[in-house]
Amino acid sequence: MESIQAIKQRFGIIGNDTGLNRALEKTIQVAPTDISVLVTGESGVGKENIPKIAHQLSHRKHAKYIAVNCGAIPEGTIDSELFGHEKGAFTGATQTRNGYFEVADGGTIFLDEVGELPLTTQVRLLRVLENGEFIKVGSSKVQKTNVRIVAATNLNMQKAIKNNKFREDLYYRLSTVEINIPPLRDRKDDIHLLFRKFSSDFAQRYSMPSIKLDDDAIKTLLNYRWDGNIRQLKNVAEQLSVLEEDRSISNKTLLNYLPKGADNSLPAIISKGENSNEFNSEREILYKVLFDMKSDLNDLKKLTRELMESSSITDFKENNENLIKRIYSSRADKEVNEDQIQVVPINDKNDVEEKKTELEYAEEINVESLSIHEKELELIKKSLEKNKGRRKLAAKELGISERTLYRKIKQFNL
Repeated sequence: MESIQAIKQRFGIIGNDTGLNRALEKTIQVAPTDISVLVTGESGVGKENIPKIAHQLSHRKHAKYIAVNCGAIPEGTIDSELFGHEKGAFTGATQTRNGYFEVADGGTIFLDEVGELPLTTQVRLLRVLENGEFIKVGSSKVQKTNVRIVAATNLNMQKAIKNNKFREDLYYRLSTVEINIPPLRDRKDDIHLLFRKFSSDFAQRYSMPSIKLDDDAIKTLLNYRWDGNIRQLKNVAEQLSVLEEDRSISNKTLLNYLPKGADNSLPAIISKGENSNEFNSEREILYKVLFDMKSDLNDLKKLTRELMESSSITDFKENNENLIKRIYSSRADKEVNEDQIQVVPINDKNDVEEKKTELEYAEEINVESLSIHEKELELIKKSLEKNKGRRKLAAKELGISERTLYRKIKQFNL
């Protein structure tokens, strides 16, 4: 078994952080086996090194190693990419194609961004993990494969499971051994080493002097958050190397290449006092608006009816003062001026009775039954009557088969 230092030299891994060493140690221990490995960590921490090490230290090292970015494949074609398809399985499938699991038989397949897989594909992957079996798209033949699966994700898997974005059974099947790569901000001692390595490699590639940081710039480099991790650090090192003519980089110069405001990314505090009843989704907000509108409409109906029945406008205002305020005022605690309410006086009592009758008639809506069964029964009866009991013609008119019509006749006792 190779030592951790030998592995670092072989795969170009730089750093002496305890968390990094522990991740490499677990990789070396699990490599000779065929159990599934899940690599977790933020984007840009170097998760792709773990499956390469696991493959090279296993008995599968002479077989194929395939890396698949699950987040880069469209949802409609990912099943075809992973498991293959038969000719004519879908539009454009002009020939049979072998999927990654078939091509990598006997080797290792690395599923990067596995948390982005659609739920339907997750079910297929679970079957491969459990039985080593899969079915091509458009085929009915079960095929066997012998692959070692190493997956990686930068998502919070427990949160994804809770939100029904990832299957819990697949998570436990993938994470037989879980290896976490620490973020760069937790590897303070490795930041300057990595920066020197990236700037040295860039200078050597393009035959230019390597850049150096002064003491203040080094402190800034170590204290920066590095949300993009190693990928962001490499980007900054290459920018400085190519854009700065002065090979000695000061703190002021370095700050110009670091995104402003990144250090202020502190967690937000959400008050749970007065705002505890606020809604969390647009749907709930729409429901509230609709309910408020319904309530206001009912209140307006009540006011209209009482106004038509009332003989005195003054009595009407006094009896419904609170209701008028609630409907016509922009704020509940603001009094309503009489100018805001326009009340049309009604002098003729006969007119009142006539309008009352009309209102009552309008409210007496004959709600037609919306039952599907009743509509279905009515249509079948009408069709049979129209065709004088000839079921074949009735079935054709209704757009259903004779057998279905016979079953409906028996169901409704026609």
